Amino acid sequence: MNSSRLFGIVLSVVGIGLAVIAGLWLAAQTSAGDLQADGALLGAGIAFIPVALLVGAGLYLFLRGGAQSQQESIMRTQRKLMDIVRSRGQVDISDLALELNVPTGEIKDLVHQLVGLQVFSGYINWDDGTLYSMQAQELRQLDKCKNCGGELKISGKGVVTCRFCGTEYFVG
Repeated sequence: MNSSRLFGIVLSVVGIGLAVIAGLWLAAQTSAGDLQADGALLGAGIAFIPVALLVGAGLYLFLRGGAQSQQESIMRTQRKLMDIVRSRGQVDISDLALELNVPTGEIKDLVHQLVGLQVFSGYINWDDGTLYSMQAQELRQLDKCKNCGGELKISGKGVVTCRFCGTEYFVG
């Protein structure tokens, strides 16, 4: 658990604790006759302000910490994907999905994210299900598909696709 989430939980618990203490004190004072109902209502209104601030800040930090945690998890998965592909040169998508513990459909999204960040260069044949790492310099010099010899066309930022077999080349 990251520190933002932990601090958010602590703030929320402190806020709820403050509300309980203030409520018990106001109830005790009212039942003892030391405080009238309108005074207790005013006291509850005043106690609500710091309680709302503490609980609100706690919830905000808890939710923000969760988003940061999710983003860090995605970055770790991307980094692991890069390490696996670079070290092996080529890897089967189903093997990659097993090692990363993600669905095979998510591999395509991860690869495209890395291409968008311009940190991955290589190519993939979706029909064969194999991802290849390759130097960007070599990919820029390609004029025909390595898989079928077909014509290549630009299909997105840093992505070139074979018109015939669908092999995608990622020029980082």
